[in-house]
Amino acid sequence: MSILRSERNSAAILLVAAALGLVLANSPAGSALFAAKNAHVGFAGIGLDLSLGHWISDGLLAIFFFIVAVELKHELVAGSLNSPAKAIVPAIAALGGVIVPAGVFLIATIGSPYGDGWPIPTATDIAFALGVLAIFGRALPTRVRIFLLALAVLDDLVAILIIAVFFTTSLNLPALGGAAVAIVVFALLSRALARRRTTERGGQWMIVAAMIVVAIAAWYFMYQSGVHATIAGVALGLAMAGPPAARAAHALQPISNGLVLPLFAFAAALVAIPSVGIGQLTPAFWGILIALPVGKVVGITVAGVIANRTVGRNSPALLSLADLVMIGGLGGIGFTVSLLMNELAFAGLDEVVDEGTLAVLLGSAVSIVVAAVLVSRRSRAYGAADADAAAAGAASASTLPAGGGADRGGSNGTSGGMDGEATKGDASDGAASGASRAGNVNE
Repeated sequence: MSILRSERNSAAILLVAAALGLVLANSPAGSALFAAKNAHVGFAGIGLDLSLGHWISDGLLAIFFFIVAVELKHELVAGSLNSPAKAIVPAIAALGGVIVPAGVFLIATIGSPYGDGWPIPTATDIAFALGVLAIFGRALPTRVRIFLLALAVLDDLVAILIIAVFFTTSLNLPALGGAAVAIVVFALLSRALARRRTTERGGQWMIVAAMIVVAIAAWYFMYQSGVHATIAGVALGLAMAGPPAARAAHALQPISNGLVLPLFAFAAALVAIPSVGIGQLTPAFWGILIALPVGKVVGITVAGVIANRTVGRNSPALLSLADLVMIGGLGGIGFTVSLLMNELAFAGLDEVVDEGTLAVLLGSAVSIVVAAVLVSRRSRAYGAADADAAAAGAASASTLPAGGGADRGGSNGTSGGMDGEATKGDASDGAASGASRAGNVNE
């Protein structure tokens, strides 16, 4: 299971699943796969006559959103967003990463009937972004990963709100009330589970079984209410008590990474490449293709710089311009949530959905390449600075009189520790070498 918890492996599986879906859709097997995706499976008597594709996007994807919500709650309560000082800079950067891509899309589609697709390029795929960072950014300091995680989590929060507000059909208030009641019951059961002693195994499993039944009921009522059903996963994740929620998310992560997200990526990428010339592609295609890799970089970078120079001067999330550009490149990897919003925004316009899917895949692919280059460059800069700092520290220690090295080394270690936070791969360095390091990486 540890293989499926790896950020690198998760990103690789997602990429393979999407590529496989696109290839098979344009092969002789394509027609059979399209028929399978559109085949209806369910229980018409209770209003659940869904296609297989919708079972994946409306049903299974709720598991992914549950995990996202648990992580969001943790970050808000005890993590990188648990204070205004920590949250303000990534929050402003995330806002820029939503507004600018949406604006780019609206400009590209002005005068066309495709303006409703503006939310598509606003999302950042956490799994992919962290996977690229893990593969190419081994020498990057921890604060960079924390900033990216905070930004991506806030980005997903915005995406969740967009889905709930802009993609809600006619609202069924009684069903919405039923979903709310089920979510409250789920929250109470989770608190009862948190109070249970570990020796009471039988009681624990009874509560867990009841919670699963109530969670399914919450999803059903949410679907019937007209609100997108994945919002049930978000609400359940936010409502669940902390310790049981963390355990549930940990247990579900391999299922999400190894089954839910690859299945969704495969199904979403089942698109027949349109046999039209470049000039015949809709403005929606170009809007998404440009907004993801360009709009995200510009939006996150500009907003991050503004935040740094105004409200973030004393923020622990302060990053250099080069780091902000790198994170902007990672932010352009929309993928999962962008694919979902593409299906919602252009529902009923099959050809536009197909073009939007291709644009999301191509835009995310461009962002992956750009981000890989930027992350590798920053990682090398940090690694070289760390090596220089270590060499300078060793040279300084070798010139000290006998007996004085330990004291001086301890002083240097303390000075290096004052740099901000413990970072992966960072060496302890003295005040002079610390200044040199800052100059090397903030280029």
